[in-house]
Parts: sequence; structure tokens; C-alpha cells
Amino acid sequence: MQPAVRVAALVSGAIWTAPNTLIGLLGGLAGLPFGAQCRWRRDDLALVFDRWPWGPGGAITFGNTILHTGHSLDVRCTTYAHRAGWCDDAPVQLADHERAHVYQYMVLGPLFLPAYLLFGGVSVRNRFERAADRYALTGRGWWPWPRP
Repeated sequence: MQPAVRVAALVSGAIWTAPNTLIGLLGGLAGLPFGAQCRWRRDDLALVFDRWPWGPGGAITFGNTILHTGHSLDVRCTTYAHRAGWCDDAPVQLADHERAHVYQYMVLGPLFLPAYLLFGGVSVRNRFERAADRYALTGRGWWPWPRP
């Protein structure tokens, strides 16, 4: 893809998912007085709030915003399928998994959250989570409906 086309696609995706990003931004800003730290991760196309003080642990993506309870997204984690006992996948980088969700949001925009919930929410059965794990494992296949 030519650089100008890539930039146009990224800007269009960011605008399309801006309502979702706003949700994440409001949540991240609410965490700042309680110790959250904010930084831009260019490779992940996201504003990341590390040390976000609420939730069971891990990370959640809203558009181009990631709320993360740990110190850095550069940690290894198990895939959903591994945790469910479906396979023996190697651990993946959490940043790679969340980057896949950023891409998904940029394509689906405001349709992402309803689609994500329709397909099962936070669950190994959710095709969005399986695609994010696939991307984290291989660097390809972040789209939930892969070509045959």
C-alpha cells in the first residue's frame, strides 16, 4: 500500500472509531488521579493508559485507546484458547493482541462494540478475541472473518 493511501486509511479509521476512542479517553482520564499513566504507542496506533486502577487485570481497548492495569503492554500472556484448555498456544505479547482490536475498531467503528457483544463479549468463543490471538501469535489475521 502506498504511504499516502495508508495514511488516509489510518486517519479515516481513527475518525470512524472516534466515538469509541472517546469512551476509552474518558475512562483513562478518570484513572489519572488514581495513578494511571498515559502515553502514545505509535506502533499500536493507540493512546495507552497503563496502571489503570480498575478492573480484574489485563487490558481493554476502546477505539484508539487502551486501558491497561499493568505497568506495560510489553508482557507475555496466554491466549483465550490456551486458558480454555483448547490448545497449547505459546504465550503472546499483550500489545500485539490489543493492536488487533485497534485495527478491528478502525474498520468497524461504532459497529464494533455491538458486534463484539453479539459474538460473546470477553470469551474464547468470540471470533474477535480469537482473531486478536491469531494476530498476536502470527502477525497476521486480525480480521474476525478470515478468507478461506
